[in-house]
Amino acid sequence: MLSTTFRLARKAGACPDRYRYFAKAVGGATKYGKDTPIPLSRILEVNGLADALWALRCVVPEEAAERDRLSRLLACDYAEHILPLYERQYPTDRRPHEAIETARRFVRGEASIEELAAAERAAERAAERADSAAAWAAASAAWAAERAASAAWAAERAAWAAAWAAAWAAERAARATWAATAATSAAEGEWQARRLLERLEAVD
Repeated sequence: MLSTTFRLARKAGACPDRYRYFAKAVGGATKYGKDTPIPLSRILEVNGLADALWALRCVVPEEAAERDRLSRLLACDYAEHILPLYERQYPTDRRPHEAIETARRFVRGEASIEELAAAERAAERAAERADSAAAWAAASAAWAAERAASAAWAAERAAWAAAWAAAWAAERAARATWAATAATSAAEGEWQARRLLERLEAVD
């Protein structure tokens, strides 16, 4: 299970209000321990999806490599889940789907940087083509998944870039569902939270 600490969260610039909200829930940062590992699943439970995704950027150092892998795969999951919003409008356009699959293959070491870059450009063009908010968001989420994977070769920015891309894809996925109903949007957010928890629980 990935974890962070109060010290790392504060150093990373945690929102003071959300920091205090979580600290109160666990009995106070001082009482809990500023360097005691906090499972991200606990942050998800108490503070919700947005804060748990934010916390990916400040996991304990020895978990950074697994955090990057999880972030990239999570971005792919989120993009794939709303891909039907794009494919219903453009049933023959496989570019977003192929972008997501290329990103997953790259994480597994089965795709080259060149293949990843080509897929990212294709996903970006698909997003530019979309003429509805839902389709645009779905294609943009696929593009975000590519950007998450490309963070693997983004030198010193890799750690935070992967986490940011996962959060960006999640936000776009949630926004896309507003093309339907508020209830659908809420359901999407719940699915995203469950998927994050599944990914976190799968970490050795």
